[in-house]
Amino acid sequence: MTSPGERASASEPAGGASGVLAGRHVLLGVSGGIAAYKAAVLARTFVKAGASVQAVLTPAAATFVGPATFEGLTGRAVPPHVFSDNGHAPHIHLAREADVAVFAPATANLIAKLATGMADDLLTSTALMLQCPTVIAPAMHTEMWLHPATQANVAALVARGMRVVGPDDGALAVGDTGPGRLADEGDIVAAVTAALQPVGSPLAGRRVIVSAGGTREPIDPVRFISNRSSGKMGYALAREAVRRGAHVRLVAAPNHLPDPAGIEMHHVETAEQMRSAILDLADDTDVVVKAAAVADFRPERYSSQKIKKDSDGLDQIRLVRNPDILSELGRHKGGRLLVGFAAETDLAEEHGRDKLHRKGIDLIVVNRVDMADSGFNVDTNRAVLLRADGGRREVPLTTKDHLAAIVWDEVEALLAGDRA
Repeated sequence: MTSPGERASASEPAGGASGVLAGRHVLLGVSGGIAAYKAAVLARTFVKAGASVQAVLTPAAATFVGPATFEGLTGRAVPPHVFSDNGHAPHIHLAREADVAVFAPATANLIAKLATGMADDLLTSTALMLQCPTVIAPAMHTEMWLHPATQANVAALVARGMRVVGPDDGALAVGDTGPGRLADEGDIVAAVTAALQPVGSPLAGRRVIVSAGGTREPIDPVRFISNRSSGKMGYALAREAVRRGAHVRLVAAPNHLPDPAGIEMHHVETAEQMRSAILDLADDTDVVVKAAAVADFRPERYSSQKIKKDSDGLDQIRLVRNPDILSELGRHKGGRLLVGFAAETDLAEEHGRDKLHRKGIDLIVVNRVDMADSGFNVDTNRAVLLRADGGRREVPLTTKDHLAAIVWDEVEALLAGDRA
């Protein structure tokens, strides 16, 4: 534990990788064709680019390349079927964590299932849950590729916004040649990268600060005052900003989350450290999103020795107010756009609107933290977004990743000059 006066620590973007794939979750769907062995090479390429890769195999694919190969290359277990996670239906989590999905090789059978919405195994069940960009890399015999049914299915997938790369013309199984060969690895990676690239996002190239987690205010070397914030919402906001092309600095209070790749990290503990880190970074920043739960109070005095429980030291701990970082930023706003969070348990919208105007910010996200399925330490949230110009957007229960996307949609509208 650091003492209150200790400086914040900063690090370069985590993960040792950069670029569009760094820090992204790639769902790699592998179906049963002779080209399945190439999917293993593809998995390794994504991992080397800094991505987290989750392979999902059809039963037929597992006859060509075993799950152990993908587990060794990606470091992640390959779930065998829909109910492999103690009945918790892993296809839901697999789909929601994916930033991009790539099906390689995609057989005629898999393409038909994707086109018609069938969900009879783990891979197709996951596919039907996806809300992310999707790349299809077909591989099959020429006659199957050219069949009107396959062509119609591919056209249906393209009409839904999926990217199709290949197939190439070349050597096929049993000595045949012709169109149907899996596209080259580089072409598939390029298609996945293109699917992740922000297109005309007002955030592209912007400098963004996101704060996350719950600060700790030390009482002595053992004890501290804190709150229930897990940091999940702030980390989701940071990841989404990176996806949209922003340069993100994440000021993180203590939490149990891994540092996301591709993000400049600043680790802090106390409210004073968070204030110092954010103010040091704010001058050249376009957007500040204060999602951290900053302790309102801290002990007036810090004891460098553990206070014994049978002494009077723990009975009378005098508290003093911590700085209100967002209000301070609002008073010295400059050209920055400011976003705040209000964790509420009652009269949520009323309190949120008061904070919005009192602190001089542009957008506030009012979220309820007194429900089991939203707020602290869960992956879901519900919120009302209030804009200083009077705009209001209610978000029913959703994932924190999805809420992060909605928040940045509102920020992008403000950056683009939409004050409606």
